[in-house]
Amino acid sequence: MANANKTEVERDPQLTAAERTHADVPQQTSQRAGGSSVKRPGDVIFEGLAKTSSILITVIIALIGLFLILRAVPALDRLRDGLLSFFTYGGRWNTSYNTNDGGWMQFGIPNLFFTTVLVSLVALVLAMPVALGVAVFLTNYCPKSLVKPLGFLVDLLAAVPSIVFGIWGIQVLGPSLGGFYEWLISWAGNFFLFNYQVGSSPALSTSRNIFTGGIVLAIMILPVIAATAREVFVQTPKGHVEAALALGATRWEVVRMTVLPFGFSGYVSGGMLGLGRALGETMALYMVIASAPSFRGSLMDGGTTFATAIANAAPEFNDNLKAGAYIAAGLVLFLLTFLVNAAARAVVAKK
Repeated sequence: MANANKTEVERDPQLTAAERTHADVPQQTSQRAGGSSVKRPGDVIFEGLAKTSSILITVIIALIGLFLILRAVPALDRLRDGLLSFFTYGGRWNTSYNTNDGGWMQFGIPNLFFTTVLVSLVALVLAMPVALGVAVFLTNYCPKSLVKPLGFLVDLLAAVPSIVFGIWGIQVLGPSLGGFYEWLISWAGNFFLFNYQVGSSPALSTSRNIFTGGIVLAIMILPVIAATAREVFVQTPKGHVEAALALGATRWEVVRMTVLPFGFSGYVSGGMLGLGRALGETMALYMVIASAPSFRGSLMDGGTTFATAIANAAPEFNDNLKAGAYIAAGLVLFLLTFLVNAAARAVVAKK
């Protein structure tokens, strides 16, 4: 077909240059199609490295999960009341065992699970509105000369070591919130979330409770949520924004009708990524929240999360069975974080 077109061009010298070029397109296309089947060495190397990296990451995650399972099974087999008690036993975590008595132990995750989820949800509730305001301001209201400096300052929060947040929380934030907690308890103390029990709840002079831990954690996850939301908001189609402005919409109406609907899934996924970050936080919460053996559901109480329980039990890790009990808790945290991050990816994929 290409030869026929070429012969026709040669026969008719009156054809224009554009017509001659059009007649040569099939031949050029066939030549390109034939050449594209041969991959360049650089493409082959890059493709191999990309595939190897993705497979390697998957294998590493699978091996971590397998390691946790293998180390946790011996301890779970020593539970006095069976495996089910690991999910239902709400008493004090007790890994002491007597080999003459069968080596039974008693421990369960309800207290750790509910404390971890509660402090993470408090952090999420506090951080998400602020992160939304930061993202909207940087993408729609902030002068262009200040976008990068202010964005850098927000991102800089993610670089601060968690132990620094812990020191600040226990030395500055907690004591300064004592008066606020007294006022809160005076009118909302009958509500279970703010119930305060003298003797069992942490002293208000230090305020080492779940609420303080949630505030510290909110500051730590704020840059994760704000950065994710900002990256999505800035991709709002310019045509949508300009059309809304052309119709006489105010700046806030543009944000409400175009930016927020377009970036809502990214904002939600950023919140879930921040939640995944909060679930595994260790040192800051270890320092800010006082340890407590039980969970009452009150923000005025202390508590123990999965991560802080494992960190606090480091001296017991010389014993494989005792270490296995905490590794079993780590396995639950591993699965919980994995599910949260997977949910965040699913939200992004639906966009």
